[in-house]
Amino acid sequence: MTARTALREQFIELLEPLVGGLGYELVDVEWAAGARDATLRIYIDLPAADGSRPARHIGVEDCEQVSREVSALLDVEDPVPGKYSLEVSSPGFDRVLRTPGHFRRFVGSQVRVELTVARDGRRRYTGQLSAVDDAGIELEVEQLPVRLRFAEITKARLVA
Repeated sequence: MTARTALREQFIELLEPLVGGLGYELVDVEWAAGARDATLRIYIDLPAADGSRPARHIGVEDCEQVSREVSALLDVEDPVPGKYSLEVSSPGFDRVLRTPGHFRRFVGSQVRVELTVARDGRRRYTGQLSAVDDAGIELEVEQLPVRLRFAEITKARLVA
C-alpha cells in the first residue's frame, strides 16, 4: 500500500461515520498534494433506503453542510500537517464505485473497472454490471461474462 493510498484510507475511516451521521453517503475521497498546495476532495451522495438510486441529486446546500462539519472534524483531528483546501462535491455521472453497496446500486449500468494485477494480459474491463455478491462482481464484456473479485479491483467507475 502506498503512502497516498494509506492516507486515503485514513480519511475514509475518519470521515465515513461523520458523513453517514449527517444523512449522506461518503462515495470517495481524493488527496491531491502538489509542491505548494494540497486539496482534499470528498464526494458525497444521498443514500437510498432500498439500495436503489437516490430520489434527488446532491445540491450546493448539501455540500456546504458536509464541508462545515468535515472542516470542524479535521481541525480537531489534524490528520495531515500543513495547509490544504477542502472541496465537497457530488460524485458526478462517472461516479466511483468503492463498496459492494455502490456496485449493487448500479447493477445494469455500464462500468469501467481497473484491476490491481493484469488478468490474461488485461487490467481494464468495460461492460455492463450484471451481478454483485459478497465476493465480487460480474460484468458482461463483449457478450461474455467476466467475474472479478473485489480484492482484484483497484478502481471502478460508472461510464458516463
